[in-house]
Amino acid sequence: MKSGRKFNTHLPSWVDSLKSKAPISQYPFPATSESVLNHAHLSSLLSVCGRDGNLHLGSSIHARIIKQPPFFSFDSSRRNALFVWNSLLSMYSKCGELQDAIKLFDRMPVRDTVSWNSMISGFLRNRDFDAGFRFFKQMSESRTVYSRFDKATLTTMLSACDGPEFSSVSRMIHGLVFVGGFEREITVGNALITSYFKCGCFCQGRQVFDEMIERNVVTWTAVISGLAQNELYEDGLRLFAQMRGGSVSPNTLTYLSSLMACSGVQALAEGRKIHGLLWKLGMQSDLCIESALMDLYSKCGSLEGAWQIFESAEELDGVSLTVILVAFAQNGFEEEAIQIFTRIVTLGIEVDANMVSAVLGVFGVGTSLPLGKQIHSLIIKKNFSQNPFVSNGLINMYSKCGELHDSLQVFYEMTQKNSISWNSVIAAFARHGDGSRALQFYEEMRVGGIAPTDVTFLSLLHACSHAGLVEKGMEFLVSMTRDHRLSPRSEHYACVVDMLGRAGLLKEAKNFIEGLPENRGVLVWQALLGACSIHGDSEMGKFAADQLILAAPASSAPHVLMANIYSAEGKWKERAGAIKRMKEKGVAKEVGVSWIEIDKQVSSFVVGDKLHPQADIIFLELSRLLKHLKDEGYVPDKRCILYYLDQDKKD
Repeated sequence: MKSGRKFNTHLPSWVDSLKSKAPISQYPFPATSESVLNHAHLSSLLSVCGRDGNLHLGSSIHARIIKQPPFFSFDSSRRNALFVWNSLLSMYSKCGELQDAIKLFDRMPVRDTVSWNSMISGFLRNRDFDAGFRFFKQMSESRTVYSRFDKATLTTMLSACDGPEFSSVSRMIHGLVFVGGFEREITVGNALITSYFKCGCFCQGRQVFDEMIERNVVTWTAVISGLAQNELYEDGLRLFAQMRGGSVSPNTLTYLSSLMACSGVQALAEGRKIHGLLWKLGMQSDLCIESALMDLYSKCGSLEGAWQIFESAEELDGVSLTVILVAFAQNGFEEEAIQIFTRIVTLGIEVDANMVSAVLGVFGVGTSLPLGKQIHSLIIKKNFSQNPFVSNGLINMYSKCGELHDSLQVFYEMTQKNSISWNSVIAAFARHGDGSRALQFYEEMRVGGIAPTDVTFLSLLHACSHAGLVEKGMEFLVSMTRDHRLSPRSEHYACVVDMLGRAGLLKEAKNFIEGLPENRGVLVWQALLGACSIHGDSEMGKFAADQLILAAPASSAPHVLMANIYSAEGKWKERAGAIKRMKEKGVAKEVGVSWIEIDKQVSSFVVGDKLHPQADIIFLELSRLLKHLKDEGYVPDKRCILYYLDQDKKD
């Protein structure tokens, strides 16, 4: 007998003696094997076949059982025979051969709870919920004493309830828990907690936990994990602290959930405490723990802490590498993230779709387009093109690098588009100032039945702002809350203020801000101040700047923008006062950066920067270009040049 699976080393010792009695070419059972082929041996062998997916051997054993002497029939030993037939059911369902399992199930003269459980778990494992729930219903309606549901049935059913659409099923099974008298079973309680949280029923999940008389580490981990996954981070951390004060010790999954909660609320101090506990317990080298710690430190802005864990790791996997890539990207080290990715590829480390998606997210206007195209080639080579996250990243990468045509081509080549895909292409056209095309794609998105998200409306408002479509933008803001029940964030309000301001409607923008029902925040005042800078309105600009200084005392934006507004109006004394106040408060202006890409090499510069090895040649060429511009009639705008600079420096 030939088998594609190597299962011999996992089998009990008696199988070796069994195989030695027959040549490989023959069937592995002797003609008279009553002493060997008992129900326990057969069930054990069938269990291995189901675990390894060895359908060929499992079906061969089935054929042998059918030909066995009478002691394997139901008439001789009902209990032993049922034990073997249930093992066959389990083997077929685990191998995915559900039709064969149904045939066997239908021909069984007697079934017990294990028989029904095998069928239910087989269908649910293969995501055939209708068939699984139908068998459960038939089992519940069965009046035989041997076919009553047990705690294994309930936990199997609950394991399939992993989304909001199954919330009613979870509640129904919760009722059956009390009907069957399983409310004190800890495994059932754990399954209920997990199911409720996965279905989004937080209150019910927490209530089950509170009412449980006995709890083990799985119980605590289920509720802490459920709270963290549903973004109830602070509740999860409080429960973790309560657990540590009790008699049940956390396990690896518990610590992972608590670290996720710390990342969610950026609780660096609490995360460091947990890190210390993991060191004491010797669990810090676990791959999942290391990835969670890196994620915690990076999200809390401690890139040094994330990098130390990365460097000290004895073993790295795709998750660890992806986390460190995202860590650099989220903390403003885009260039370093790209260097890490390039190094990974150079060393021949296997690259997955998540890593590619992460590095595409760092591309912006200052990154290398040729490098982005090389990554695109890698994506095609690795067959990642149909991964929606990767394709969405390509759309954003090309649009941010100025290649709108390539961005659109990637979008059209996608076979499956989700809301992020549509958001990306709408944002691409909004970013390039083509408001009409952005709105056109939004209409196509709606026709395709894709529900917009808050990010969709952010891009639409951005498009309307640059296209001067004030009325349309206000309609989108109303539609967002009225038609789609989405709550605007400060970013949406800032876009509206920017839209009104760009259109010259400064008073309307101010009135809009004052009419907001919540804390206005930094972004809206910054948008109003920016609009005042565009239109040179120092009076309203002063009002916006004062509000912005109150909201963000350390920001240089209000001082710099007001200085520019005063310069535009020729109010040099007021400009000097704005600069003086900024210096007195110790606020530093962020340095502006320019960049250029030549021969796949990106060079960046700041004002007066002479660190570049070819600085002298560059400044000489700039002087020549400026002379040519002046010869063609170009007159530099000196209104925003610092007043205290002498005339020679201005020239």
